[in-house]
Amino acid sequence: MRSLPLTHYILSICCLLSLAGRSRAQEFIYSDNIASAQLYPSGNQLGYPVLRLNSSDKLELHFDDLDADVKNYYYTFQLCNSDWTPATVSQFDFISGFSQVQLSDYQFSSVALTHYTHYQAILPDRNCVPIHSGNFLLKVFLDGDTSRMAFSRRFLVLDQKTNINAQVLQPLDNNLLRTHQRIQFTLNTTAINPSNPLEQIKVVLLQNYRWDNAVKDVRPTVYNNNNLQYISEDAFLFPGGAEWRWADLQSFRFQSDRVQRVNSTKNATEIFLKPDGDRTQAIYVRYKDYNGQYFIQTTESINPLWQTDYATVHFYFVPAGNTPFPDKEVYLFGGLTNYGSDDSSRMRFNTEKGMYETSLFLKMGYYNYGYATVGREDPARKFLMDFTEGNHMETENTYTVLVYYRALGGRADELVGMSTFSSITGRPGF
Repeated sequence: MRSLPLTHYILSICCLLSLAGRSRAQEFIYSDNIASAQLYPSGNQLGYPVLRLNSSDKLELHFDDLDADVKNYYYTFQLCNSDWTPATVSQFDFISGFSQVQLSDYQFSSVALTHYTHYQAILPDRNCVPIHSGNFLLKVFLDGDTSRMAFSRRFLVLDQKTNINAQVLQPLDNNLLRTHQRIQFTLNTTAINPSNPLEQIKVVLLQNYRWDNAVKDVRPTVYNNNNLQYISEDAFLFPGGAEWRWADLQSFRFQSDRVQRVNSTKNATEIFLKPDGDRTQAIYVRYKDYNGQYFIQTTESINPLWQTDYATVHFYFVPAGNTPFPDKEVYLFGGLTNYGSDDSSRMRFNTEKGMYETSLFLKMGYYNYGYATVGREDPARKFLMDFTEGNHMETENTYTVLVYYRALGGRADELVGMSTFSSITGRPGF
């Protein structure tokens, strides 16, 4: 067989590296035996994982291995740009210390029908510390082999150098006045003093810490010296949505208001939730929610980390007229399904019952969730809650402005500003 010239191999490798560079890092569970994977600020399950650069901030990593044995799990960090493409820099440029850390803190489950091994860690380890601000992907893998991925989680490293002033307003468009929320904000970049702020500064706006519908690649409306104003009438519009649905599963014996029935055997627990109806025509009802997130907790044991049980939980969504959407797929949506990325999040229509259904294997806790649709012909696979939950301007949502800076000649985006605020802060009557 005639061998290819060396230049062909070099070109092939360059093409592969280029494709890898364009791929975007995502939160994903690769192994079926992984459950309840969480990464959050120390002591705050509902907080978004953020570390301030060169600070004493800590994150907690928790997950369960349903194989109930002991494996050699490791983790590492991947620096990414503002669009979550991997940064083309060496690990030595964003990690101080070792590039991999073994997870050695584990505990076998007890007082639970489901057998599992609970792993936990406090990040960053003193021997593996991020030294660059920006978007990071935590990768957990087996036996020191990064190709044997178990799951991944996003987190941020912040080096606050900008001042951000933001507010939530009603849209000016009468058609969106009662259904959407408009965000406007200003930045002061004096501490950075970029030579070309229109090219070196990027902003990303998140609603409820969701990356699937983030607004980005928007240039400032007004630029004056180091003050950038983002006051567009339509660039930062978000559907208001509704307050998230809930399932209180902190106890399997004492049924909460959303539970229809429970089947318990010596080996397993099965929970059937009450069917959820279409809310697009419902009036707005305000109540406390956690904006799509969940937390692990129990009222029945001492330690929720390894003394809580699992159950197969059945979810049901009843569309208007008990008729399936002709051109849309329905997904169980929220933190419990990684916002639609888990395979089990896609629901199937039961023609006999006239409803969509799916089931998840969930640990005891309190779960917010909703239902989202994706157009079957939508190449971007955009999740929308407009056709299942409805939209209200009054809905409480959390918004986050992220500011990124790329130095001249720099090879990675730095996260130099972050501001999180509620849509009801400062609004009369709320």
